Amino acid sequence: MLASLTDWYSVLVATDVTTTDGKTMDQARGKNGAVTPTTSTIRRSRPWVTNVLWHRPIAIARANARAWLLVNTGTYGLLVIGFVVGLLFPELSQDRATALEDDGTGELVRSVFATPALFALLILAVNVFRLSLLTIIVPSVVVPFAGLACFGYWAVQTGVTLVPASAGGWVALIPHVLTVVIELQAYALCCLGVYVLGRSWVRPRSAGVTLHRQGYLTGLRQLAVLAVPALVLLVVGAVWEAYSLRYLVGPLARLLA
Repeated sequence: MLASLTDWYSVLVATDVTTTDGKTMDQARGKNGAVTPTTSTIRRSRPWVTNVLWHRPIAIARANARAWLLVNTGTYGLLVIGFVVGLLFPELSQDRATALEDDGTGELVRSVFATPALFALLILAVNVFRLSLLTIIVPSVVVPFAGLACFGYWAVQTGVTLVPASAGGWVALIPHVLTVVIELQAYALCCLGVYVLGRSWVRPRSAGVTLHRQGYLTGLRQLAVLAVPALVLLVVGAVWEAYSLRYLVGPLARLLA
């Protein structure tokens, strides 16, 4: 999900090689190093894409199960807290809406709304670069855990912003709930990554190394692993958000009228 992801991320998929009688390939080799074709088979490892998008991130989440639970609770919980605050104090939500108009965000969204593909690209660019990269990841590669605080502030602020100001806004919120679930899960993956990075950096022994620099690099690699499925979720979320707001809100409004 990052421009520099290829610099961070390097994964080697090991091939599990066995013979039909359970011997390893080295054991099955003859004196000349050749493998006997009548008795040897190769059991392929998991596909690279499956390994990158599923198995490796899941392994990191399981190894940090408690932190993963806390990250998810905080991610969704802070947004809900902000939403409740916006309901209790409507003027805060109105102030956020005014700020979005003043900084040109509202005008930009309206200019691309009629073209869902372009709208989705805009959403994806904002979510990847402004939120995932600049809000969560970049602060954390400079100061341990800094991105968690920045994201927490953003989550509360976004919850306030999401409070609808009209009946049409409440209708638009129906398909937007799925957008929130998908995109926040992507941010939660990034937050878990920066947590692992910060812990490995501050306490290298937690990553199985002794030097802080080694811990930093180890944590950075795990962050890169988690960034891959996060990017996929952000792509899915951007497409759903753009097309659902363009094509579902109108029919839903007529249905519920």
